[in-house]
Order: sequence, then C-alpha cells, then structure tokens
Amino acid sequence: MKKMNNTIPRKPHIVFYFSDTGGGHRSAAEAIIEAVHLVYKDRVTTEMVDFFKDYAPLPFNKMPDWYPYMVKAPRLWSASFHATDGRAQARVITTTMWPIARQAAKALVRSHPADLIVTVHPFANSFALKALGNHRPPFINVVTDMVTTHALWYDKRADLILVPTETARQRAIKYKMPEEKVRVVGLPVADRYCKPKGRKSTQRKKLGWPVDKPIVLLVGGGEGMGPLGKTAREIDASGLDLCLVVVCGRNQKLKASLEAEKWENPTLIYGFTRDMPDFMRAADFIVTKAGPGTIAEALNAELPIILYSKLPGQEDGNVTFVQEEGAGVWAPTPQEVVRALTRWISRPAERQKVIENCRRAGRPEAARTIAQIIGEMLGL
Repeated sequence: MKKMNNTIPRKPHIVFYFSDTGGGHRSAAEAIIEAVHLVYKDRVTTEMVDFFKDYAPLPFNKMPDWYPYMVKAPRLWSASFHATDGRAQARVITTTMWPIARQAAKALVRSHPADLIVTVHPFANSFALKALGNHRPPFINVVTDMVTTHALWYDKRADLILVPTETARQRAIKYKMPEEKVRVVGLPVADRYCKPKGRKSTQRKKLGWPVDKPIVLLVGGGEGMGPLGKTAREIDASGLDLCLVVVCGRNQKLKASLEAEKWENPTLIYGFTRDMPDFMRAADFIVTKAGPGTIAEALNAELPIILYSKLPGQEDGNVTFVQEEGAGVWAPTPQEVVRALTRWISRPAERQKVIENCRRAGRPEAARTIAQIIGEMLGL
C-alpha cells in the first residue's frame, strides 16, 4: 500500500526591513503587513527587522536613538540631505560604506531567509541588494517619503519600486530607474485610517467631544514636535468659537504644561494615543507638521490640513504637494494658522472645496494595493 504524504506545504515568508528613524518607516511596514494578512489571511508569514538597531555596526546601530536629536538641528539636517542627494552621491555613500557594512548586511540577509523582501527605508536598499547577490528572492522597495525622495531610495536592482505620488515617480525616473519598475500606489497607512468617515456627531459623542463647535485637531507627531503649545495658545486667544484637541504624543512635559493652563475654549489635551483614526474622523481641521504619514491619514479622513512646521529636506515637497492638491495650506506662524482657520470657518463653500480635494488626493487603498502586488509576486 502506497504511503500517503501528509507534509503541509511551507507558507511563503515575507521579511520587511525598516528602522525607527522617525515613526513613518515602522508605520508603513505595519500597515502593509496588516493588509497582507487581511487579503491573504494566514497563507503567508511576515517578519519585521530593524536593520540599523539589530545589525548595523557601531556607531550606526545608535541611529534610531540619535534621530530625535538630529532633526532638532533642521538647517544642518537640510544641508546634509541636499549634499548627499543625487545618483553620484548615493553611489559614493554606498561604495564608501560597503567595507564597513558588508559583514552586517550579510548577517542580516543570512539570519532572516525570505521568499520576498520589502524595504521601507532608503538605507536598506543598496546594502541588502549587494549582500543578497544575484540568487535572491523578489525585492520590493516601498518609498515612504511622499515627494522629496532622496536618491538612496532608488536602486535599479530592485524588482519593483512602489512610490506614493507621481512626483516621486518622476524623481525615480530622473535617477535612472527603469520606468516599468516604478509604480504609483500611494502611502500605506493602517486600515483604521481607511474606513468610511461616518457621521462626525456620532464619533464626537463616542469620544465625549462637543458636537456643536468646529473642532481643531493639533498634532506634533509621536514625539510632540513643532510649535504645538504656542500654536494652541494663539488659536485659543483668537476669539474664534471652537474646540481644541491637542495631541502631545510622548512629550509629557508639554502635556503637563498645557493641562495646567486656563483656556478660553473647550480644550482637550492628550498624550500618545492610538485613537487618532477616530480623532481625525471627528475633527473639522488638522494642524500638523508635514510628516507624510499624517498627511496621508488626513487625506483619507477628508480633513483640511494646516501645515505649521516641516523637516527641511524630505518634508519640503510634502508642503508643495498639499498646496498643489488644494488639500490644505502652509502656515508657519501661529498667526497664519489662525488666519487659515478663520477663513475656512467663515467660508463654508471654500472649506467644502478643500474637503473634496482631500477626497480626490487620498489613496485609502494603498496598503491593500501593495499587499496584492506582493501576493502576485509570490503567486498567491
């Protein structure tokens, strides 16, 4: 009698290279992984690797710890960004760094065997591809900067380069990437940011927010960066009749300071929260720094955007993108923030046009589109 073969076929394994230099890389990887499991259930396995922290040699493995301090010197950051941006400069960086990074890069790819690799960080691309050599699994590069994308994002050896905007696609082509390898898919964000809006009044009741006033959501990212407190105070003192919702992130000092103040308007102060999707659906306006993830999330929520700070270099183009799409404004002083709010509150038709522009510019399907592309490459 013939023996039955009961071996269960091995599931394809997808490895994501990211690093916590800013929150956007981790968020993008998590959003894609979530979408992969929503689309393909348990037919694949996934893994995230912080290549800087876990594999980079000293002192580069400290980059995730240094990043919050490095971006506090914006002029220096901008100068280094522009000085190193370009195909020739990128080649010099990777060639010069390879002797230092070789061992770490080879340990990374050896320790995490994969059927498909996804990178969401510019520094992972060339080093990983060089370490992998010719006999490697499919390699997808997901660009998580929206517009002003550094040359290190692009390596023509990748099988596919997925970008968030048409401008990013044009930059890829300018940097000699083969056109057939570059696709515009949008910026992947968590599925909770991609749900239908629903009624604002319902969301507000659930959150315990006023239902009868315009609500301004102020955020400064996970670290509570930007002139958050100063802007909140200026809006409160403006004479506008509204409710302020201020999200301080992990900045406990700022949170305590704002909670101790007396406010003219109803003002709700939050620390780090996982309720941002509900906050965005409940609010009328968002005042934020020009981070790509927050912009993509606000567009999906059809929430008019006021950008009040940016990181020079990679966030410059985000401001231009929001303005050109008619989805919001650049207001780098508290007084300009107040002017933008006053205009939108007093001109409902103009505000409605901005909401429609947000709807048009949003790409809530981005993460699932990337998941489907991964599935196709794995033959699922």
